[in-house]
Amino acid sequence: MTSFKSRGAVFKRSLFALAVVAGAGLASAEPNPLRNAYFGETHMHTALSLDAYIGGTRLMPSDSYRFAKGHSVLVNGRHKQLDRPLDFAAVSDHAEYLGEMYSAIYPQAPGYREETLHTLRNLQSLKDKQQWFYQYVVSNTRGANPQHPPFYQGPKTTESGWQVIIDAAEEHNDPGNFTALIGFEWSAAPAGGNMHRNVIFRDNVVPKLPLDSFKTNKVEELWNWLEKAQAAGSTVLAIPHNSNASKGLMFPEVNSFGKPLDSDYAKTRARWEPLIEMMQIKGNSEVHRAFWSADEFADFENGNSIQKNSNRYFSKRDFVREGLKLGLAEQQRLGMNPYKLGFIGGTDSHNGLAADVAEDDFIGGHGPEDGTVERRRKAGVGGWIDGPDLSIGSIAGVWAEENTRASIWDAMKRRETFATSGPRIKVRMFAGADLSAPADPVAMVEQGYASGVAMGGDLPAGETPPTFTVYAEKDPMGANLDRVQIIKGWVDGEGVTHEKIYNVAWSGKRKVDADGKLPPVASTVNLTTATYSNSSGAATLLGSWTDPGFDPSQAAFYYSRVLEIPTPRWSTYEAVRNDLPLMQEVAAVIQERAWGSPIWYSPAATD
Repeated sequence: MTSFKSRGAVFKRSLFALAVVAGAGLASAEPNPLRNAYFGETHMHTALSLDAYIGGTRLMPSDSYRFAKGHSVLVNGRHKQLDRPLDFAAVSDHAEYLGEMYSAIYPQAPGYREETLHTLRNLQSLKDKQQWFYQYVVSNTRGANPQHPPFYQGPKTTESGWQVIIDAAEEHNDPGNFTALIGFEWSAAPAGGNMHRNVIFRDNVVPKLPLDSFKTNKVEELWNWLEKAQAAGSTVLAIPHNSNASKGLMFPEVNSFGKPLDSDYAKTRARWEPLIEMMQIKGNSEVHRAFWSADEFADFENGNSIQKNSNRYFSKRDFVREGLKLGLAEQQRLGMNPYKLGFIGGTDSHNGLAADVAEDDFIGGHGPEDGTVERRRKAGVGGWIDGPDLSIGSIAGVWAEENTRASIWDAMKRRETFATSGPRIKVRMFAGADLSAPADPVAMVEQGYASGVAMGGDLPAGETPPTFTVYAEKDPMGANLDRVQIIKGWVDGEGVTHEKIYNVAWSGKRKVDADGKLPPVASTVNLTTATYSNSSGAATLLGSWTDPGFDPSQAAFYYSRVLEIPTPRWSTYEAVRNDLPLMQEVAAVIQERAWGSPIWYSPAATD
């Protein structure tokens, strides 16, 4: 049975609820055992990434951390500044070409005066920059055997570039106030299929060199490298991103060597990859309207023009919800789930801007490729996506005891994470056979940790249907909330996967119909002025739900999805601001959202 509360009622137990449940940005002297919400960025590129530098990015890792902490920086000829600082960030420059970029940027570096790098530093026209991108990035990294270009000066330059990243993170890490994580991106793209992973370290014990796809573009060998790094003292994980462009490689039928998946593959992947990037500037990877027509909210930032490049034609298995279902089927077959993935967000900004996700101030993410109104409306990012299809990006959320590297990383590892499409929505969910409808969010958290499991966790096997308690809170500077849903996926005894969406908590006095559908929330968007009001929706939503279709013999996952009321899309803000017609290729209005990591149920093992 569904129950819910909305608006200010959830705060009856005093402002302590804000500190415990909503506590993003709080710097506490003592760790909070009930955990705080922290917002950050795990996917951005600076001038040390060749593709970003080609596009004109000159911000270095230290500049990106400064931006994340709330300082103003100069990008595309204008100042940019976050409306609120982040709690944490990781610079994730491509390991590929890291040495080459050190040579290009630092006059004392070997190869600085090399003629090709001189040309790179002086690229002027967009045409010349595009030619460089296709010659040295697309045609190389998307091929079968990517390799360093002739102007590479050797591993010492890569080591020096890696040290720049490390030094910037060490400079800006401020435990209790701001966490600067050390990381890099392994950017394998065999045949154009996106296999990229962001590698994130728990502390400053890191290898001498990062791994690039010139050494290997096979993910199994990345996992072997992570194993060796951990044996040498590192604590590390990897985050796959934008599966929508993976050409089936993110949730494959066979491994990188063409062999069927086995239990070793499943166990190894589950060990190193606890999370997946739900959304970024190149679109939303949860679901796609072409394959989820029954999901009324599947038509969201689908990024269809990605399919124009490198034959990246979408299939159902390119999307996260299907990947989660495939994981259940593989668990039934192999005894281990290779796709047991929590959710996290990022931007993939190539402007050096961490979590620059304001819909009303989008300047693109790839220098001149999408850096003007004209390019965003009529062109796009060559080799990737058309301008109108660009998303604003996503932001990462974690529930952690304190704002430190160890606590933030540990939250990622245990998958107590969430992603949003940009707003700082907070979402939390617990599950357990003995949970009851909560009186308020503090009671929900206390009971959840004492008697249940949090997002990212595993329910124990049992006969009693689990109850889920959920809480969502609007971005204090953003739009009200429409509803909270729980998406269930399961696998039956024949190995066939299923899914169903349940509305669990919602604003106003709407009622679900016999099919479980909820009437749309009222839209307040004015397309002429690109404005909206919070006269509809709710500031908070609190609810509980018990699975009516629970079968203790079937493996399942459950995750929460929170929807805002409708608001203008970035393209609508831009059209109104520049007195231009609305773009017809994309929606003028969107419903921003957040996704909470799943909770899994596995039946008891049988002899």
